[in-house]
Amino acid sequence: MRMIHPTAVIADGANIGENVKIGPYCVIGEHVSLGDDSELMSHVVIGGRTSIGKGNRFFPFAAIGMEPQDLKFHGEPSTVQIGDNNTFRENVTVNCGTEGGGMNTSLGNNNLLMAYVHIAHDCHVGNEVVMANCATLAGHITINDGAIIGGMSAIHQFVRIGRFSMIGGMSGITKDIPPFCLTAGGYRPGLVGLNIVGLKRRKFSLEDIARLKKAYRILLQGTDKMADKISRAEQELDDAPVTRELLDFVRQAERGLVMHRRDDNDE
Repeated sequence: MRMIHPTAVIADGANIGENVKIGPYCVIGEHVSLGDDSELMSHVVIGGRTSIGKGNRFFPFAAIGMEPQDLKFHGEPSTVQIGDNNTFRENVTVNCGTEGGGMNTSLGNNNLLMAYVHIAHDCHVGNEVVMANCATLAGHITINDGAIIGGMSAIHQFVRIGRFSMIGGMSGITKDIPPFCLTAGGYRPGLVGLNIVGLKRRKFSLEDIARLKKAYRILLQGTDKMADKISRAEQELDDAPVTRELLDFVRQAERGLVMHRRDDNDE
């Protein structure tokens, strides 16, 4: 059973699932696949080659799958791929990929994109990510599972945001944010420690949190060269999955890392 308002415009060729609700003045393009139990409230536009899973909700004026804001784009048949149970609040925009970035923009499952969030071309957002109002991703960004992006934050192209990290509001992020870390808000912010509250909510053990505290001190504090930090970490840290994840993320950083912000309490 479908509930489609008579003012909605659905192109021939669009694949519409079961139990879908499409409200007034929505527009769906011919290359769109919309999964079961999804809802478009009103004035939602879904275009391009966009594949959407089950149980997604689109609030008014969301625009999904449209051409990227990239001068190098020349109409290539790039795509947007969206998983299940995501929420797209008012005026959210998600652009398709480009030839220079893998031809695909993707979102996983159970993400919350608050009003006016923008996800640019060739970005990849994992699962259970929260992006607060007006958070903006430039192109080619990877957001790993469980990350939280504060409102009115802007993230530079090619940056990676680690798993279960949290970024304060009104941040300008130009380097990678390591997993499990808490970043203060503001222009060119620094790390202020682990995301302890988030880790506890995710049922991380006290042993793993202690491991991460040690890894944080070695890798992300102090003024030693990063090569020396990595060498020390390899010698002193155990091989638990959480410490290995943080160490691997640091090793793979190409744009550099946001590091601990020094204050008067630092040694």
